Amino acid sequence: MNRLLLRSEAAIEELMVFLQEGFRAAGFSRAVLGLSGGIDSALSAALAARALGPENVFAILMPYRTSDPSSLTDARAVIAKTGIHEIVEEITPQIDAYFARHPEADPVRRGNKMARERMTILYDWSKKLPALVVGTGNRTEGLLGYTTLWGDNVCALNPLGNLLKTHVRQLARALELPPRVIAKPPSADLWAGQTDEGEMGITYEAADPVLIALFDRGLSRDAAVAEGFDARVVDRALALHHASAFKRRLPPSAPLSPAAFAG
Repeated sequence: MNRLLLRSEAAIEELMVFLQEGFRAAGFSRAVLGLSGGIDSALSAALAARALGPENVFAILMPYRTSDPSSLTDARAVIAKTGIHEIVEEITPQIDAYFARHPEADPVRRGNKMARERMTILYDWSKKLPALVVGTGNRTEGLLGYTTLWGDNVCALNPLGNLLKTHVRQLARALELPPRVIAKPPSADLWAGQTDEGEMGITYEAADPVLIALFDRGLSRDAAVAEGFDARVVDRALALHHASAFKRRLPPSAPLSPAAFAG
């Protein structure tokens, strides 16, 4: 089995059924999601449109004043391709009002605030419509911790959660999403020049086969290197995975022993 290669038609069908059954079980017919102009949110939007009908999918575009203008252009190309609804919510006023009181904040802190602000907007719209929030994060990001806790990793259900970035690209091509969206360097567009791979220190192309070796096949670090994987990539992937373990579990609750109870 080649775990980096999907049977696209079969995978798309399974993901559509996942969405349909999830929405049916929750008693919802509408979906809302953040559409950034990137490939992940584009794929989630396209899958939701197919599963639920484009008239039931609402894309929220949430630019900040420093966002690349091409992000809006690319998001609108996805909307034109899929036929879903467009809603624009500019986040500059509330972000700038907050950081006017904290001018020392670095780009990462500001980026995290933006990601969480965007999620609060999605959940407000989910109440207004009403609709379920569809996730846009892929498995590579999850395993490497490239996600903002209580920001872009929050959703009601996520069709991409078990897809590596390589799989996302395959399905985006199969669904004939706009070529520019597929080809451009992945970026959360949180500050000028920011890219996923630049922040992580490894490329998705190098990371995905290593993640399969480590977490699907269960190879140790040394066994993966012995098979020919680049030791630098293996070590970086393991370091990112271990450092972000807290993002992949629910907050632990303190247990109480019998001694803590009266009587």
